[in-house]
Amino acid sequence: MLEEKFIRYITFEKRYSKHTIIAYQADLVQFYQYINIQFGSVDNKDITHFYVRSWIVTLMDSGMDARSVNRKITSLKSYFKFLSKNNLIEHNPMLKIQGPKTSKKLPVFVEKSKMNLLLDQAMPQKGFKALRDMCIIELFYHAGIRLAELVELQTINVNLRSQQIKVLGKRNKERIIPITNNVVKKLEAYMEEKKPDTNQSCFFVNEDDTPINRKYVYRMVKNNLGDVTTQKKRSPHVLRHTFATHMLDNGADINALKEILGHSSLAATQVYTHNTIEKLKNIHARAHPRGNG
Repeated sequence: MLEEKFIRYITFEKRYSKHTIIAYQADLVQFYQYINIQFGSVDNKDITHFYVRSWIVTLMDSGMDARSVNRKITSLKSYFKFLSKNNLIEHNPMLKIQGPKTSKKLPVFVEKSKMNLLLDQAMPQKGFKALRDMCIIELFYHAGIRLAELVELQTINVNLRSQQIKVLGKRNKERIIPITNNVVKKLEAYMEEKKPDTNQSCFFVNEDDTPINRKYVYRMVKNNLGDVTTQKKRSPHVLRHTFATHMLDNGADINALKEILGHSSLAATQVYTHNTIEKLKNIHARAHPRGNG
């Protein structure tokens, strides 16, 4: 089937992440299920923008938010582009498709005082599990890495002597991230607690030497952030947002930050400048004699 060829293409040639591949696959299944129910069996070459728009309208009517709809549109665009590029269809139906407009949301982050409370007081620092969990939160906040990057971090790519780690980002792009001496000391303590004869190449493991999984990390971060903040969003990605926001607040060069975060374009990094601007606006409004006028 053409869908299977496409999945193999994005898996082995484009080398998309597992998360992206699963999402694309699910979107294609959902799209073709809708087509079969609404219009019967339709060949790929006969699918027009009318069919796609019909599906989009149905998704919007079901209450799906614009961001989720746009993500599904991205899946279809990649798929039909692949078919067109390989001469498997004559006309690409996605060329006439525009996604719904989305409101720009500022990244959610944790205040510095609350991060200090989390790292200095709230997190226990004894025992293998406690040390590991503390190191995980430290890396999210000090290196700004993604959840998938942390879970897949290899021991061989953690260079404590040089105070840096090498992570494998989106589309298998490697980047080197510096870490502070304070983080190095905590990572050293964690490594001393690990089994000396471990067979795992993964840096973060469980007590039984199995690789740590995404669900545990997500839940652990959420629970620990819940001890210091009441905000609704409490996730590893919030810590990534927090890292970027605090770096810019302290005068970090935006181009350097772009490289650390692994963004493909500066526009993706510039979103964090809005938080800084909003903060300045609030300070100005409170401090100026006529700021609230």
